[in-house]
Amino acid sequence: MSTALLIARREFGSYFRSWMGPALMAGALLVDGLLFNFYNGLDKRLLSGQVLTQFFYNTSGVTMIAAILLTIRSLAEERQTGTLVLLNTSPVADRDIVIGKFLAAFGVLALTTLLSVYMPAWLFVHGKVAIGHIVVGYLGLLLLGGALTAIGVFGSALASSQVVALIISALLAAIFVLLWMVAKATEPPLNQFVSALAVHHENFRPFMNGILLPSGVVFYVLFTYAFLFASIKVLEARRWQ
Repeated sequence: MSTALLIARREFGSYFRSWMGPALMAGALLVDGLLFNFYNGLDKRLLSGQVLTQFFYNTSGVTMIAAILLTIRSLAEERQTGTLVLLNTSPVADRDIVIGKFLAAFGVLALTTLLSVYMPAWLFVHGKVAIGHIVVGYLGLLLLGGALTAIGVFGSALASSQVVALIISALLAAIFVLLWMVAKATEPPLNQFVSALAVHHENFRPFMNGILLPSGVVFYVLFTYAFLFASIKVLEARRWQ
């Protein structure tokens, strides 16, 4: 695990040694702020709790996109530049590589997400919102971000270039986000099973409403684990090749 943390620290720093990390963080925060101001001023009759719920809904979309963009370089760039060969021939375990890359990207994403806290804080000061609603909403954003980061790492593990990684990751993310639409077109009890696999719709809704459901936490943790495990197996298969 110490090796994974060393990789994570190196990768986390690399995001800020290039334009990618600051640009993505600034872009995400800008979009969050614009959406917050738009919906906050759209209807003055909205209650503070409704504005907060809408904020978490809007921010969840920005978080998912940012997670995919942050992770396309994680393994695909290493393969593209040839440095992944050095990692594969070193005594570093594939598990440490995947976990390190994941933690670095998730760290940047989590920092970006938490920097937006001034918007809910403004509602807390000028309106009537519960601190619990804010905490649960941000927990949901971090869990959702972790799940999408794991998808991005998996897509990057499969791809030979960053463009291909972006396409694979975006397609996988779209499939798991839009499963709730597939559920509407299927019959019970299959529709309930498909809907439960949707990474955003039914699983994220309680969090953005300030409701903490253990089942939602378990879903996101298992979802993230599954894609990280798949990424490790992809690297192991490539190492044997």
